[in-house]
Amino acid sequence: QVQLVESGGGSVQAGGSLRLSCLASGYTIGDYCMGWFRQAPGKQREGVAVMDWVGTTSYTYSVKGRFTISRDDAKNILYLQMNSLKPEDTAMYYCARAIGRTCSFARYDYKDWGQGTQVTVSS
Repeated sequence: QVQLVESGGGSVQAGGSLRLSCLASGYTIGDYCMGWFRQAPGKQREGVAVMDWVGTTSYTYSVKGRFTISRDDAKNILYLQMNSLKPEDTAMYYCARAIGRTCSFARYDYKDWGQGTQVTVSS
């Protein structure tokens, strides 16, 4: 059974940092594209960072240079290190497994989702 469980969210002031974790079970994260998405109230879910099966990463423009996606294959955990956080980063953050090995930022390319972890950044 595939399961994704996020953790690490919280409330921080602008300029602060958080590291999100996504523990996967039921499959090996290194065999798929994995992504982090976020959804703010009243907005659509958007892709933030993705990593394909060989480790190639991509980021949405608004987080480039501030966020880093990584994974620990031994622990089967996906991470999202978030630095220099801004109030506009406030959202529920989700990790997701893509249908295949190649990555995109389109939600419909992902079939398994975690329950989300809330990130709140105050000014």
